[in-house]
Amino acid sequence: MAYRSIRNLGLLLVAAFATAAVAQPAPSDPNVVSGVAVVSSDPPKVTATWPASGAAIAPGVLVLKIVFDQPMTADQWSYAKAVASDYPDCLPTPRLLADRKTFALLCSTTTGKRYGVQINATDARGFVNVGDRRAPLFDLGFTTSNAEPIRTLKAAMKLAGLGELDMPLESLGSFISPATGAAPNR
Repeated sequence: MAYRSIRNLGLLLVAAFATAAVAQPAPSDPNVVSGVAVVSSDPPKVTATWPASGAAIAPGVLVLKIVFDQPMTADQWSYAKAVASDYPDCLPTPRLLADRKTFALLCSTTTGKRYGVQINATDARGFVNVGDRRAPLFDLGFTTSNAEPIRTLKAAMKLAGLGELDMPLESLGSFISPATGAAPNR
């Protein structure tokens, strides 16, 4: 009798675990199937930028944002000056955000200029997806107006549609929380 009870309990536990496994929600990333990343055979394409191509924006601090349609590698990129335009004054290295599709590059601009940035203009590796496929050439052109300049990184990030989680700041090598402005307790 005890054997039947233990066996029945075992069957109930197996059924419960099987039901829980089946009831698991689908992964939020459509590129992941059963925990394995599925890489597209198509080259990655730019789906959005900040500023938008052809836009007129306020001068000052700018977070240049490039969004791709696929997960990208963090250590390869290529920004270049477009012909017959100015190039914003930018940090040398962009940051790949947590979605693995968005690159953010901190730049500054001045009033009344026409800026042109080319993505993957050179024969160098440039932006590539996680499957090692190179993105094609993309031209981004925008102008700066005579509006009041953007003076803070927080304001520039808001304009680019980025939040505080996308904004780590470093000061003398320690992380400063954008929410509190203080270093975390260590």
